[in-house]
Amino acid sequence: MHRFFDAPRRQLPLTELRDRVAANNQLLLTGIVAAIFLSGIPSGWLADAPEFAPGAVIVVVAAVASLAVPWSRLHPSWVAIIPLLDIVAIGLMRTSDVPGIGLLWAFPTMWLSSMGRLGFIAACVGSISAYWIALLFVPDFQLTWAVIVLPAVVIAIGASTYNATRRFLAQRALLDRQAERLTAALRHASRQEQLLTEVLDTVDFGVLRVGADGEITFVNDALGRFQQRIPGFGRVDGVEQIFAADGETPLSAEDRPLARILRGESFSDVVVWYAVSDSRRAALSLTARRMRDTDGDPAGVVLVARDVTDERTALKARDSLVASVSHELRTPLTSIIGYLELVLDTEDVPETVHRQVDVAYRNSERLLSIVSGILAASTASRMSAEVTVSPVLHDLGAVVRAAASDLAPVARERAIRVDTTDVADTPAFIDPGRIRQVVDNLLSNAIKFNRDGGSITLSSSTDGDVSWFLVRDTGIGLSPEDQERLFERFFRAESGVAGTGLGLAISREIVRAHDGDITVSSTKGTGTTFIVRLPAHATLEPEATEAVS
Repeated sequence: MHRFFDAPRRQLPLTELRDRVAANNQLLLTGIVAAIFLSGIPSGWLADAPEFAPGAVIVVVAAVASLAVPWSRLHPSWVAIIPLLDIVAIGLMRTSDVPGIGLLWAFPTMWLSSMGRLGFIAACVGSISAYWIALLFVPDFQLTWAVIVLPAVVIAIGASTYNATRRFLAQRALLDRQAERLTAALRHASRQEQLLTEVLDTVDFGVLRVGADGEITFVNDALGRFQQRIPGFGRVDGVEQIFAADGETPLSAEDRPLARILRGESFSDVVVWYAVSDSRRAALSLTARRMRDTDGDPAGVVLVARDVTDERTALKARDSLVASVSHELRTPLTSIIGYLELVLDTEDVPETVHRQVDVAYRNSERLLSIVSGILAASTASRMSAEVTVSPVLHDLGAVVRAAASDLAPVARERAIRVDTTDVADTPAFIDPGRIRQVVDNLLSNAIKFNRDGGSITLSSSTDGDVSWFLVRDTGIGLSPEDQERLFERFFRAESGVAGTGLGLAISREIVRAHDGDITVSSTKGTGTTFIVRLPAHATLEPEATEAVS
């Protein structure tokens, strides 16, 4: 629904008004003269005033001329002929000594004065001269105050008309300029609205605007396509089935996006599933923002809808694949661990072989734990995973030193020095196997993203309530944008380095399952530091299993 602007009403130019003004002024004067003429017939004074009739005839002729002549096609000064004729005609009628005839000079005076300064001078000089000349033909003329008062009145009327005309023209010029600016502003607003509409019609996300009264005032082409694909989309009760982000939980009527919009709510990236048909569903990511006008009053809500069906389907497929692969890996790993246990239980195995098998056994168990973590992350919700921990009072420093010892050969291959000088005996209430998984992941990342010949510093400590360990490297570092997304599942800061992007996400979930926290600080090109904080002792009511989200 697009808005259109009405063009302002066009004002008539002065040239087009000239014909109308000439006719109106002259017809008014002619009507007054005709009324005086007709009143003289029954009273009989017209017979004693022979000069009145020629003046009346001139006024009538001027009236006919005002109607017949196209004054708008002539120079503006030509129209002054009519009021000048009126001055002469009134002078003739004044010689008949008819009382009050001299007041008629007000009409041509106002007319000429409205034409400008020269017209004002011509009106005053012409009317006063005609008056004084007419007095010379009046029998028994006596010098009275009227000889001065009437010219003074004529001058006053002319001056008032001249000033009023100047103000009118100035105001008209101002209004014309304002009208031009308004027209330009409306034209610009119309172009901007058309441009905005064209831009919104080209994007692939839907835009819907709901006014303050709850009426839909704008829908772009993409949203129109959504409405064709999802019958009833954009109406509160139009879609029978709407599901939450998991695609299974039905949304109640008050929790539906459009109902929330009509209540004035704002939200971001709310994913809902719509039933397209009996067997197909479409996922839309919806964002709503409230709008206010220039006075700060509510002006409605804008809804932005993006089709994320393919994206959500791909995420589900990826999680399903990871879960399937992880599940398939658990069976052979369990078999390998079982056979290694049998070898370790055999008494006649040489000591050297026993140590080597023991290393293989411990790493197989760790690999099984990692696979179990990946399986848990892939089968849980998008932003959480259920992690099972069995915390006991254990030396955190021993876990860090054991991880450093096992990964030392990998670090030596790239001449990376691992410093464990500051790793102290650190009591902590932890699940040693799970925390070893966290340390292994942080340490392997520090090696993987380090420079050849770099260094890694490990340390651990406690204050009696909180225990922590630190992993600092001299590697490539992280940008601020990468740090914000570092713990997202499947996120990888360096696409050219092998990995699944699950290690840090699972590590944070393990740490949070211990009621701890993991933080990162990094400078691009300098290095990265991870700090893991864990409880130093058992809580009053420890829980073996926590859902981290």
